[in-house]
Amino acid sequence: MQFEVLQQDSFSSARLGRLTTSHGIVETPVFMPVGTQGTVKTLTPEELEEIGVSILLGNTYHLYLRPGDELVARAGDLHGFMHWEKGILTDSGGFQVFSLSGLRQITDEGVWFSSHIDGSRHFFTPEKVMAIEQNLGADIAMCFDECAPYPCSYEEAEKAVERTTLWARRCRESHTRSDQALFGIIQGNVFPDLRARSAREITALDFPGYAIGGLSVGESKHDMYKILDMVDELLPADKPRYLMGVGAPEDLVEGVMRGVDMFDCVLPTRLARHGTAFTHRGKLVVRNAVYAEDFSPVDHECDCYVCKNYTRAYIRHLIKAGEILGLRLLSYHNIYFLIELIENIKSAIQNKQMETFYNNFMQQYQL
Repeated sequence: MQFEVLQQDSFSSARLGRLTTSHGIVETPVFMPVGTQGTVKTLTPEELEEIGVSILLGNTYHLYLRPGDELVARAGDLHGFMHWEKGILTDSGGFQVFSLSGLRQITDEGVWFSSHIDGSRHFFTPEKVMAIEQNLGADIAMCFDECAPYPCSYEEAEKAVERTTLWARRCRESHTRSDQALFGIIQGNVFPDLRARSAREITALDFPGYAIGGLSVGESKHDMYKILDMVDELLPADKPRYLMGVGAPEDLVEGVMRGVDMFDCVLPTRLARHGTAFTHRGKLVVRNAVYAEDFSPVDHECDCYVCKNYTRAYIRHLIKAGEILGLRLLSYHNIYFLIELIENIKSAIQNKQMETFYNNFMQQYQL
């Protein structure tokens, strides 16, 4: 993997970059839709390519449990298995360790957890996670880390930082696949000194890229942006920066302003499943009764396939009737919206208009 910074904004830390992987070039900033089970929910790879997706995310924990990473390896790798020949990043399962707290036990050696599918017991170590991710064969693999919950005590966050560094060293030592880049992860919750410590320890291991983990887990946006401001000064400028699990439109804009190159989130498809769409004026709950006879597009300022061909009334009908097409249409639109937002951000950086873009966006987009 290679990464180069092509242009730096003068108004902020926003930048244009180019990430070269074995499955193509990814222009950054970039939003990565989440394909938890080897699919972005309800959408085909052809539709994602049509939308303009250049890289997506697969979930190590879920693919390990079902269908199994060794089966995926026998299919060639995750690219071949899911018929996607562009970029893939796999997470490490660290966030599932956090989110499935009732089913796991953490030690310095690794994590015992019970499958959410059948209750079977499994033990994840950094070495095992690396073996799984190498079987999956994504272009970018993430180190195994511990994501402390929010809120938590200073001592809990400090222990998570210690384990994240310990596990990062073990991941680096056991990762051997030369066509796969391994990214380190910065933890530390909302404690500035722990974030600084984690950044020092993880960057000292000289990974080809770095992720900012443990944000958007319940803390305020003010706290998230404060940590991003700080981390921006601590991470190497010549390597990609990945903000994990963040996908709200306003957070993409704010993140790019603070030097973030890569984002992922389940939000666009999750909102779609609840009948909600992104628009240039804020979120729109299409399933609400007020749209039952609204024959206008989901977003008047969007030129995606859905907005060109379907109305709010029709999509609301599909959602209320439990028809899969409603979820597909809103998922398509929501992912298109974020991909288009990122493209507009890139244009603003390229044309030295990021300050104007930022001010206009914040004035129009209603949180």
